[in-house]
Amino acid sequence: MVDDEPDIRATVKEILEDEGYSVSVAESAAAAREARRQQRPDVVLLDIWMPGVDGISLLREWGERGGLPGPVIMMSGHGTIETAVEATRLGAWDFVEKPISLAKLLLTIERALEAGRLRRENEGLKSRLPAPAEPIGSSVAMQSLRAQLDKLATHDTGVLIQGEAGTGKEMLARWLHERSARRSGPFVTVAPGSITSEHVAKALFGTEDGGSVEYGLIEQAKGGTLFLDEVAELDQELQQRLSSVLDRRAVLRCGGSEAIATDVRVIAATAQDLEALVREGRFREELYYQLKVVPLAVPPLRERAEDIPELLRYHADFFAARDKLPYRNFPVAAQNRLRHYAWPGNLRELRNLVQRLLILGSSPDVALDEVENALGSLGPTVPAPEAPRAERGDFGVDFSLPLREAREQFERAYLLHQLAAAGGSVGKLAKAVGMERTHLYRKLKDLGVDAKATARDEAS
Repeated sequence: MVDDEPDIRATVKEILEDEGYSVSVAESAAAAREARRQQRPDVVLLDIWMPGVDGISLLREWGERGGLPGPVIMMSGHGTIETAVEATRLGAWDFVEKPISLAKLLLTIERALEAGRLRRENEGLKSRLPAPAEPIGSSVAMQSLRAQLDKLATHDTGVLIQGEAGTGKEMLARWLHERSARRSGPFVTVAPGSITSEHVAKALFGTEDGGSVEYGLIEQAKGGTLFLDEVAELDQELQQRLSSVLDRRAVLRCGGSEAIATDVRVIAATAQDLEALVREGRFREELYYQLKVVPLAVPPLRERAEDIPELLRYHADFFAARDKLPYRNFPVAAQNRLRHYAWPGNLRELRNLVQRLLILGSSPDVALDEVENALGSLGPTVPAPEAPRAERGDFGVDFSLPLREAREQFERAYLLHQLAAAGGSVGKLAKAVGMERTHLYRKLKDLGVDAKATARDEAS
């Protein structure tokens, strides 16, 4: 609450705290700037007429310097229609007249909080596949996974979800969040591989420059859950800074001089072997153990083939309802073929396949030849017998090298071979080797493989 009148500040603060709110007060624009720097408020009550910088000018300043800190409710004892219109144009959420009606103030704050929550949900959940009531599958592996999730949902501890690309790690993190005590708070996803390296720190920790403050994703997750998708993509410096945040429960913004307390549950996920990366010095040991308070292993789809029929029915129902597609049944022959498919893309590939078959098909039942055509050349149904050495190729790995360097030699040769087979297409390469495209681009860059040059060579 920002107001230059001490009696009003004290009275409103006392009333709101009696209602269960945590309230910070500021007597001027300067004090309000400092309060905003120290924490990200859910709602701001801002008086218009104050000595020095008035509320409208402060509202405009916030809008120009990193955005408004939250829904802003303007207050005034002698406002005009023009003033209210100007405040609304600058982003104010509502307008309350003095003397303040307690009933109206409480209702306005309640609605502002709800509006802020809905905005965060809309920003975070657009175009996402909603999490089912619980992870799907009756296999022993899924029964064990559900039992672990049920236990973790009642705790506030950090979780490290490990599993291959496409196994639904973010869906599990959302499921945990929705059943935790933090479910009314935001669920914020951080995907380092999708953010340019020079912007990751600012996006994650926020920035501070004089009076300008931009809240990072960690602060935006206040009171909720921060999901770190493929945490292995963080570089060493960011790993160290994140470790400090988890240790101190406070975040230091880029350009800031004082750490800001934070309240967030961290759920991390990776498709890589973090323990091996720690041994190789590519992932900080302290961060590894901070994230791995409780490890959760997600089985790949090929290891729970008995769940395929249930997954096919669920996704056929989902796409029929969401996209208004005609529902199609998967007969036993189609189910059996898909049960014996290797699923290199896991759940993500299955969802894509079901959606494609519903779009392209016209009959009530999915025919076996449709399944074969949809699968195409994505991968073998069962592991192929080992090829003779001459067919496998001589990769020229120097066995005198340390393990890490020898592995990089092999990986580079392997990816060059697969990239050539894919005609220089990174998209086809990602499917062939079963890797996320963003992770694959990073791997190719680390190994010095120029995909564009390979594509030109193939074309010529």
